[in-house]
Amino acid sequence: MDIAQAFEACFARKPEVIAQAPGRVNLIGEHIDYSDGYVLPFAIDSVTKCAISRRDDDLIRISSAQQSNQLIESSLTQVANKVGNDWERYVLGVIWALEIKSGLDIFIDGQVPLGAGLSSSAALECSVATALNHLFVLEKTTTELARLTQLAENQYVGVPCGIMDQSVSLMGKAGYALLLDCRDLSTKHIPVDFAGADLRLLIIDTRAHHALVDGGYAERRASCESVAKKLNVVAMRDLSMQHLIENKDKLSEVEFKRARHAVSEIARVLTAVEELSSKSFAAFGKLLNDSHSSLRDDYTVSCPELDLAVDSALANGALGARMVGGGFGGSAIALIKEQDAGRISLAIEKAFAEAGFKAPRFFDSLPSDGAKVIS
Repeated sequence: MDIAQAFEACFARKPEVIAQAPGRVNLIGEHIDYSDGYVLPFAIDSVTKCAISRRDDDLIRISSAQQSNQLIESSLTQVANKVGNDWERYVLGVIWALEIKSGLDIFIDGQVPLGAGLSSSAALECSVATALNHLFVLEKTTTELARLTQLAENQYVGVPCGIMDQSVSLMGKAGYALLLDCRDLSTKHIPVDFAGADLRLLIIDTRAHHALVDGGYAERRASCESVAKKLNVVAMRDLSMQHLIENKDKLSEVEFKRARHAVSEIARVLTAVEELSSKSFAAFGKLLNDSHSSLRDDYTVSCPELDLAVDSALANGALGARMVGGGFGGSAIALIKEQDAGRISLAIEKAFAEAGFKAPRFFDSLPSDGAKVIS
């Protein structure tokens, strides 16, 4: 049953619009979008689809293919008061941010793995935003939709995320990574051709629980903002490593380490663009390794499962590997030779079994297109 049929079965009428938006994998540039840094994600081919029709009252009904026995009911009044208890807050938040004044029936089919660090939340938000933008002829640009969906997640859901995930979900392009300047949202598409060099980007879902609403993300963002204030800069983007080191005594030990990650990671992103553009994949792989070390040691957002995935991939011939996403669980990526894919996957599976961890899941994706209306 496709999403149009599922919508009709649930609501006894046809949807007016169907849209989809992808998850993402971030090649490099982690935890720096909220520091006005540069990031280099690409949209993956796993998407969330959203079917919507207007209602004649102020009722909002939401159902999901992944929650087949659940029909969530809300209202425009509840949306105005930011009411919502579970995953539907991501949907209601977008309705709130776009200032929709009509009741709605909404059906969601999310195929982006949950909790894997591949931004299933942004895929959900952006599919809904794209559908509403079309349905109500709001004429919002992708940049405006990125800011509005970020606003929804920040102020309605309560996750102080940056803007990377929403931007690439909306602006992705097949065959390219998106170099995003998180200060002004200017973008540049960077060609990514791992397959042409007989390489593959292996995505390793560790299946360790991943959640951003437990305070860990907020604490790290607050540390960077504190450093910026103490050192009189707008954000980590404006801080050089030399200036940071020279002013180390003004910061707590934790603040210094958080800032050191941010400053070094921003520099790594710009270097990574150069290496990818020149197809220097071994050098790019080393940048992945350095990024993981920084996230593990200075930002402390890794976990045993992520470290084991990275270490096992590298021990079995990966050119580079690192955790991706917000951390505390989720996925890692490894740049590997095509012929090594089976062997490296088996080695990681074995290492996880020996450690007593859940069996990991593996998949890969080529850079794919961003959000679009499909019906």
